[in-house]
Amino acid sequence: MIRLLLIDDDRELCLMMTRYLQAEGFECQCRHDGDAGLKLALKESFDALILDVMMPGLNGFELLRRLRTRKNTPVLMLTARGEDVDSILGLEIGADDYLTKPCNPKVLVARLRAVLRRGPVKADQTTLRVDSIILHPGSRSIQINGQPVELTGAEFNLLQILMRHAGEVVSKEHVCRQGLGRDLTSYDRSVDLHISNLRRKLGPSEDGSARIVTIRGGGYQLTAPPES
Repeated sequence: MIRLLLIDDDRELCLMMTRYLQAEGFECQCRHDGDAGLKLALKESFDALILDVMMPGLNGFELLRRLRTRKNTPVLMLTARGEDVDSILGLEIGADDYLTKPCNPKVLVARLRAVLRRGPVKADQTTLRVDSIILHPGSRSIQINGQPVELTGAEFNLLQILMRHAGEVVSKEHVCRQGLGRDLTSYDRSVDLHISNLRRKLGPSEDGSARIVTIRGGGYQLTAPPES
């Protein structure tokens, strides 16, 4: 059975989510403050965490920072509606996805399942080289100019897709489906935020231009052609 840890100070919401998730076949534990949640997340093994941003004491951002120094457990963050800055910061720190509160339980389950089944984009283990970026699918690691760059699982998947199609325009729908494991929905900014984080982490190309460009109405393009 899939084990989930819900960390949210809203006890009524946790009870509601627990009942729904258990009916969907998940095993749930809850903690209602950040310190207790982090302690349990580090002590025991969970398949995924559902983490609220605003909590008394240790907030969701700091909890995630500390968790990522020890574990790579998938994390779905819950943010206040309209607070894009929370969503951006959560993904930058290492969250795998986010939902705004209040959220539809069916959407929550779908996002959880997408995060849980997220893995390598393809079985092909061939090392990819584009410009100064080297990506190793086997170890899920990258280097730029010989220096390692830390990426989240979602960021790695998206970069792998773009590198396999370097010089081509890849639709946002394809990137979401193959990289995040789910279909793109209306007003979903997850892909945009992950791409924004990738741009920041990768930095400019050798000639100073952006490595990843957004094609209006089309998708995304890794501009440097693959090495021959």
